Amino acid sequence: MDLSTVTKYDAVIVGAGFAGLSAAVRLTRQGARVLVLEARRRLGGRATTLVDRETGELVDNGQHVMLGCYVDTLSFLDDIGARDHVRVERQLAVTMIDRDGLRSRLECPASLPSPLHLVAGVFDWTALTWKDRLSVLGMAGPLRTAQRQLRPGATRIAASPDETVENWLIRNRQTAGLREMLWNPLALAALNQPPHQAAAPVFARVLAEMFGAAPLAASIVLPTRPLDQMYAEPARQYIEGHGGAVTTGARARIRIGRGGVDHVSSGADRWRTDAVISAVPWFAVPDLFEGDTAGLEPIITGAKATAVSPIVTVNMWFDGQVIDEPFVGLPGRVMQWLFDTRAVFGEAASHVSLVSSGAADVLGRTNPELLALAHEELLEALPAVRAARLLRGTVIREPHATFSLAPGQPPRPDTRTDVKGLYLAGDWIDTGLPATIESAVRSGHRAAAAALGR
Repeated sequence: MDLSTVTKYDAVIVGAGFAGLSAAVRLTRQGARVLVLEARRRLGGRATTLVDRETGELVDNGQHVMLGCYVDTLSFLDDIGARDHVRVERQLAVTMIDRDGLRSRLECPASLPSPLHLVAGVFDWTALTWKDRLSVLGMAGPLRTAQRQLRPGATRIAASPDETVENWLIRNRQTAGLREMLWNPLALAALNQPPHQAAAPVFARVLAEMFGAAPLAASIVLPTRPLDQMYAEPARQYIEGHGGAVTTGARARIRIGRGGVDHVSSGADRWRTDAVISAVPWFAVPDLFEGDTAGLEPIITGAKATAVSPIVTVNMWFDGQVIDEPFVGLPGRVMQWLFDTRAVFGEAASHVSLVSSGAADVLGRTNPELLALAHEELLEALPAVRAARLLRGTVIREPHATFSLAPGQPPRPDTRTDVKGLYLAGDWIDTGLPATIESAVRSGHRAAAAALGR
């Protein structure tokens, strides 16, 4: 769409990741004409798809896994007609290969109510000693408290803000074995930060939503196609099919006047509107605004002071299939998860991805070093891989993958701001959740509701 022919929009959204696109879709559903501006040449923000230069294969910039409790995310996919672009597993079931190479499987029966299905799964888990299995009972009380904390007016808290995940688990009598096999991999996947660094309250919130009333809330939800096809392009088509516009390569600036938002500009184009949603990540906030920004100083200062936690993904192409299921956990290793894109996406994909969350310690290693490390850990976990020939390997670094959840970080801002007509969205907004897809979409829906005056 030629933006110069349309100058009036009901809302302008800056940023086209999960937060910005979900906000735009929700506004569109309510009859608003929206404009989405994305600085990059591709949609998706930090959840996007690249084209591998040698194979031509679509490669996600990191493997993104969701859960059955991602109610806003699944609602968003429903809105854009993309619910069949993900597969919801029938139960929480994960294959793990421990540091000794022992392969085992945690299966939490969906026939039991939550969280009894977790207890039953752990009690059946052959990788654990009976001391490890029994220790899961120590989480019953903290889980109940975390779930009650979700209710309005709750006064008791499940974890202290200055307590790390590791300390919280130890205080609740979780053994080293159960921490390594269950809680640490889950914390790393959800928080993208090692348990000895991340604060416990957000992890308690994740567990409260995972192990609430519905057993399927803890089920793994996997994309069945690359991220641009899973949500980004369907969202674009929905918005543009209802009179809106989505444009990439449009670096925007938001000018604040004394009475609120004055206008949004990109190059020579300028738009005035009643509602503007900033859906950029925290590290992009300081350069987004101009004019009278005094009312945003606490937000800008907090964004500048927020630390980051990186993710490193190593992609490998072999001359044959190396695992027989979509994903496997590799606890106690640098590369904590292994995904087979062929098993997830079908024959359009042919690579495996090894993911290192909370990867600050390895981010600075060279590509050959990271490829060698990933290959070595893969061979240790799956000796049969020795029969496969490695054809190609690539490394994707996301230095700003998520914000830090360490105790003492600046407070996360609310959706509403002190600037009239300006709203915030993004996984870093105070949703109570870590920097997940669900946090981003939930914030997008909240920003849309606020912009609509609800």
